[in-house]
Amino acid sequence: MQEPTFLILTALAVEPRHGYGVIQSVTALSGGEVKLRAGTLYGALDRLTERGLVEVDREEAVDGRLRRYYRLTDSGAGALSAEAARLRRNASAAETQLRRRPSFGGAA
Repeated sequence: MQEPTFLILTALAVEPRHGYGVIQSVTALSGGEVKLRAGTLYGALDRLTERGLVEVDREEAVDGRLRRYYRLTDSGAGALSAEAARLRRNASAAETQLRRRPSFGGAA
């Protein structure tokens, strides 16, 4: 799973959000390292919707413009959980290997 996809699913884990809300959440979750553009976000949301990982929660008109809210599906929550576990395993393996490295405090 690509990092932007992981962060989009994470942004939707607690509550439905509209596109701009997802963009803001992804920026915050990544410590400012990932800044999605609207076109990138909506393309990803379309793909995630097709895969059944997110779905439209509701739509509302705000200042004459349609605002669409997306929410994480149960399948999306499962995929996010599996990816989080995979990332934890990989991070743990990297930390183990780094501890073995002499310059990082491992045995010489």
